[in-house]
Amino acid sequence: MKFNKVCVIGLGYIGLPTAATFAMHGIEVLGVDISPNIIETLNRGEIHIHEPGLPEIFSDAIKSGKFKAALKPEQADAFIIAVPTPFKHDETGEYHGTAYKLADMNAVTSAAESIVPHLKKGNVVILESTSPPRTTLDLVAPILEKSTLKAGIDFHLCYSPERVLPGQILRELIENSRVIGGVTPESAQAGADLYATFVKGQIIQTDATTAEMVKLMENTYRDVNIAIANEFSRLADKFGVDVWEAIPIANLHPRVKILSPGPGVGGHCISVDPWFFVEAAPELTPLIYNTRQVNDSQPQFVVDVVKRALGKLKGKKIAALGLAYKPDVDDLRESPAVEVVHLLQKKDAEVLACEPFKPDANLPGITIAPTLDESIHDVDAILLLVRHSEFIKLDPNHVAKQTKARIVIDTVNGWDSTDWTKVGFHFVKLGSGKTA
Repeated sequence: MKFNKVCVIGLGYIGLPTAATFAMHGIEVLGVDISPNIIETLNRGEIHIHEPGLPEIFSDAIKSGKFKAALKPEQADAFIIAVPTPFKHDETGEYHGTAYKLADMNAVTSAAESIVPHLKKGNVVILESTSPPRTTLDLVAPILEKSTLKAGIDFHLCYSPERVLPGQILRELIENSRVIGGVTPESAQAGADLYATFVKGQIIQTDATTAEMVKLMENTYRDVNIAIANEFSRLADKFGVDVWEAIPIANLHPRVKILSPGPGVGGHCISVDPWFFVEAAPELTPLIYNTRQVNDSQPQFVVDVVKRALGKLKGKKIAALGLAYKPDVDDLRESPAVEVVHLLQKKDAEVLACEPFKPDANLPGITIAPTLDESIHDVDAILLLVRHSEFIKLDPNHVAKQTKARIVIDTVNGWDSTDWTKVGFHFVKLGSGKTA
């Protein structure tokens, strides 16, 4: 199929890079978002998210005249839905007395409804938003068929999940393999034709529900593996072992690959996607459910480590270094670092955060210092929550001159304890019972 115009609905961490990439490959792109501020920012030639390389490619897309942003869709050859699928924060499901989180599909519903007036025969509609199994068939298709056109007959309908890593999105959009799940084989082929515009990796065609499940399986697999690493960190703490020493030794086994523990699991994928399986089939997912319980409770374990290091939390001043869910990105969604800060505050600790990638973040109840030095100046302890490069490169000698604190707590294995203890710091590391 030939595509002259693509409409991308949702201009966040996935939608905007996708839209810019299509534009850079000569296709006219209309980017749609419900936020007037985002639309105004983009049409000025500026961007609202941090992603390496995106400012340059977006600038080129604007200059080419191939990209514009608007609040509502227009007629196009293809429509891509890339909107968020967060949790319903005021509602949970329950199975045999066990509560679980539910997906909020309102944004997907609204995006699909916005396409209906513009849908024509021969169009391609692709859902990219991570969704519970059968969303494409049971939610999106009936909405689009309100146009009187039939999915798989009059227009093509697919599911194609993003499979990219923040910080490397632009490269991985092009180089990673892509799965296209169609409601019919013909729809899958049409979707493959669209992404072949720029995808150099393998394009695998399947049915829509299989594609939905593949995305959830990938992130659930990773969630389970992180959970066992986090449990190992708790066990090492209990038994007087350094988990950071033990893991590399265990990984010498040719069939073992234990991941690294940390303060929890965040972001809009690994911490969210497994719940979609639990919601869809709670009676079949006890392992997935318990994995989520482990990783969601890891921030509390961090708070326990901090309390032990300080003796108490009430009235203690703590510098929290990092609020993003992973290193060197500005994405704070579902961040365990944010949860750690909130838990510390509930214990009456005074927390001053530092987040170099989003210093203007508006997080209720959390104060963010303008600079690193200001965050550590008048505190009792320094808590490393994210492996941002800026933090990992810190010189303990410089820090010692900038703060009265003499306790540092490392939750991500970012620092060498010897470097810090040499200049007078008491060094505590998550998962290291040897420093407890």
